[in-house]
Amino acid sequence: MEKIRLYIWIALAAVLYVGYMTWQQDYPSAPQPVVAVPPPSAASSTLPTLPGAPTSTSTTATAPNSNTPIAAPLAPATTPAEKINVRTDVLDITISLQGGDLERSDLLNYPAGKDSKDKYVRLFDTNPESYFVAHSGLLATDGKTAPTHQSIFTATTNQFVLADGQNTLSVPLTWTNENGVSVTKTYTFNRGSYAIGLDYQIANQSETPWAAASYVQFARKQPIVESSIFQAESFAFVGPALYNGKEKQNIALTDDDNKKFEQPQTYVGGWMAAMQHHFVVAAIPKADVTYDYTLAIETPHQFRTMYRGPLITVEPKNTGAIHETLFAGPKLQSQLEPLGSKAQLTVDYGWLTILAGPLFWLLAKGHSILGNWGWSIIVVTLLIKLAFYKLTEASGKSMAKMREMAPRLKALQERYKDDREQLGRATMEFYKREKINPVAGCLPMLIQMPVFMAFYWAILNSAEMRQAPFIGYLTDLSSRDPYFILPLLLGVANFMQFKLNPAPADPMQAKVMMMMPIVMTGMMVLFPSGLVLYWITNTGLSILQQWHINKVVAAAEKAKKS
Repeated sequence: MEKIRLYIWIALAAVLYVGYMTWQQDYPSAPQPVVAVPPPSAASSTLPTLPGAPTSTSTTATAPNSNTPIAAPLAPATTPAEKINVRTDVLDITISLQGGDLERSDLLNYPAGKDSKDKYVRLFDTNPESYFVAHSGLLATDGKTAPTHQSIFTATTNQFVLADGQNTLSVPLTWTNENGVSVTKTYTFNRGSYAIGLDYQIANQSETPWAAASYVQFARKQPIVESSIFQAESFAFVGPALYNGKEKQNIALTDDDNKKFEQPQTYVGGWMAAMQHHFVVAAIPKADVTYDYTLAIETPHQFRTMYRGPLITVEPKNTGAIHETLFAGPKLQSQLEPLGSKAQLTVDYGWLTILAGPLFWLLAKGHSILGNWGWSIIVVTLLIKLAFYKLTEASGKSMAKMREMAPRLKALQERYKDDREQLGRATMEFYKREKINPVAGCLPMLIQMPVFMAFYWAILNSAEMRQAPFIGYLTDLSSRDPYFILPLLLGVANFMQFKLNPAPADPMQAKVMMMMPIVMTGMMVLFPSGLVLYWITNTGLSILQQWHINKVVAAAEKAKKS
């Protein structure tokens, strides 16, 4: 009996743990003060300095010195730079001709809210409260001029539009110095894609070698998302992340230990990203080249993260090229994975990635067939139920036997009501004689808890389910049920399941188990409706299975007696 009590409390503790984590999100014990500082700007952004020019005169890459410090800020431009607009079928972007910086990006397929059809999710932005700009350029050695993000470029037009029937749009920006070196910085956009190609074509018409390295820098003052149990965004990681080719690191701006990134970290390939709930901006260099990554934390809500590539040398009367990739859009697995360097890891499933990843793959397959994420959740839940069928069937039979043996157990309790020690021994001998496993009903729940949590992370963090409708009033499976109908249905289903199972012999255990449907209903009010849909489906299938097993076992016991 003690083991039964232990397993029940473990199951309850698992549920309460989820509630505790939710409480911690909503009421942090030591909230960080917000420091009033101006947002980063093109003038205040800093650049990494370069080592001396390489002795080689070839166009091969040379690894930079990883201990190079960050340089002082560049001087600001004296006049505002012109802007150009780029519009594809999925992106509306503003590019400044000062440095070719990405200053605004609207995601045309993603309304900011369910009721904001004419206002889109914006990633890059020059608004002081949500400042986010992607700087990029080249740094030259020996003090030579180069097209940094402070340089002025020229363009053939101020409007670039992806026309109907056109799959690729190129946006070339040109820079030339007084010594005969010209650089064409080209952004390439593809239909339906949030990946942005970044290419530099270098033409050295001077009389001396010209050595330079590329860099990308994200300057961001991230907006403060108020912690709330009713806002899924407040549960997602927001801030810089780095991938070093082996593991991904989410870097909390409030953690003093992360200031170590003020010194360059040298990775082969990898990527850097600015993360938020369903969206990400990432810079992905070539996977087989060594890059230096640096993060400067300015306030708990403001940072600059950058990488610098290796030096390349372009000989006189020769040309050179550098290619990198940017991504600014939703965390869609179908678009992130083809980028390489495991860019799909920007989708953060936490410590349950090993389960959440395959679960999302199944959900995506179901969606490709059914065209609805809600029905896909129901079908995948059915498949999971089939996978656990043998385990749940064995436990169901034990639970059904306990239900049939309830009168005999009641008789034992009456016989030994004044001797708890003797009652415990007699009860365990009874279980052994009748081949009943008293913890059979708890074990399946404990085993399925990681699946439940993996489903939670898959639904919460998958951009594919953002504002994804199911049926009727359920227009967003990634957010809570606005009318709490699904949580109430789950409470009813849990109560029905409780009634199908044998009542615990211990009155205290019976009260705990009776409270479980109420606790689960209260907890499910806070969770995404897609997760509640999974739990209702799983519970409904469990009820049908247990009802069938109860009938079979009852018939078998009746046959034994006749």
